[in-house]
Amino acid sequence: MTLVSAFLVHGSPLPQLCPDVPNWQRFQQAMRQAGAALRASRPDVVLVYSTQWFAVLDEIWLTRRRSEDIHVDENWHEFGELAYDLYSDVNLANACIEACRAQGVNARGADYQGFPIDTGTIVASTALGVGSEELPLVVASNNLYDNAEATEKLAAIAVACAAEQGKRVAVVGIGGLSGSLFTKPIETQDDRIVHAEEDAWNRKVLALIEAGEVDALREVLPAYAAEARVDMGFKHFHWLLGALGGRFRGATVHHYGALYGSGAAVVELIP
Repeated sequence: MTLVSAFLVHGSPLPQLCPDVPNWQRFQQAMRQAGAALRASRPDVVLVYSTQWFAVLDEIWLTRRRSEDIHVDENWHEFGELAYDLYSDVNLANACIEACRAQGVNARGADYQGFPIDTGTIVASTALGVGSEELPLVVASNNLYDNAEATEKLAAIAVACAAEQGKRVAVVGIGGLSGSLFTKPIETQDDRIVHAEEDAWNRKVLALIEAGEVDALREVLPAYAAEARVDMGFKHFHWLLGALGGRFRGATVHHYGALYGSGAAVVELIP
């Protein structure tokens, strides 16, 4: 079995940068639970897709063996810095690039000192405890012109390449749920989903994910993405669907809540 575990997680730096905020502490606890489950599945590599790594011309894969730096989030810079030290499975990443090209997808690698790793990849990798030499990453960019179908194809390519190399993989989709944010400063203890309608949408979709109702999900996801202003149209979930071959048995929602008004969750899917 190539794919051994799958996770939908948030990419916000707020829980990591503000660990004393009770509303956000629970996200860190949930990430630790998910990270423990991920490592217990004994993958050789973690396939990562973050909605925050934007690409335009090509599909870009991280091909630098070690990426180490200090990152300041462009939106939440006042809360502090994020240090990271991440390792990539360069052999598998290069195989993904070649496989993409063979299937008509323009793809290339990113390998230079100081390449700007995005907030979501940093947050998820550090919170889940992955990206070490022993458990490296393969990181795919979010091409802004890719739709849900193209994103699923990308993940399927990555899993197929891992299978060819005899590697067990965990897959992680990084991004948010409903996308509305508070536009004025709030007291962190008062954080909540901005709109009740978006909260209802989030809960409906999470319930379908928990039940493994893929057909029903596919029916409602276009409306969900539009009406709840979902982060990047929920492409990070489609990344998971592509990796899972379009099916999973159910899921555990380790936590669902608000991050400055937007919706976010930590979810463990059952392949």
